[in-house]
This record gives sequence, structure tokens and C-alpha cells, in this order.
Amino acid sequence: PEWLDTVVSKCQSGAVIHAATDWEPYAEHMMSVFSAHPQLTNLAGEGKYSPRPASRPITKFELRGHRLGHNSYDLIFSRR
Repeated sequence: PEWLDTVVSKCQSGAVIHAATDWEPYAEHMMSVFSAHPQLTNLAGEGKYSPRPASRPITKFELRGHRLGHNSYDLIFSRR
């Protein structure tokens, strides 16, 4: 939460914060922390993950995760 407070404080209203992971427990933790932040709105809807935007490249870590059977989780929030 402290890290997110710092990031949000540097963002202007309307800025988009995009985080992604292939590790489900981390995705759940990020969703909890991002959703609880009073200055953020989930662009996918409350408690929902966003589809991977075509503009986000697939990383080597994501490819490895897919080979291991992991899903990818994108969180896209906007600063109020």
C-alpha cells in the first residue's frame, strides 16, 4: 500500500496505472490493494481483471508462466 500511495501521488487525475502478473496469489494481493485505494477506479469493474491489451508486449516471464500453466492477470486502474 505504501508503494501504491507513492505512485498515485505522482499521477495526475485520469492517469492510468497498469500492473500485470502471471502469479495468481500476487494478482489477488494487487487487486485487494489497488481496489482499497481511495483515489483509484478499476477500469474493468469492481474486482475484475482487465483483458491483456494488445499494446502490452508478452514478456519472457509471461511466456514461461504460460508454459507452466499460469494465467496472466492485468490490472488497469485510473486515478480519480
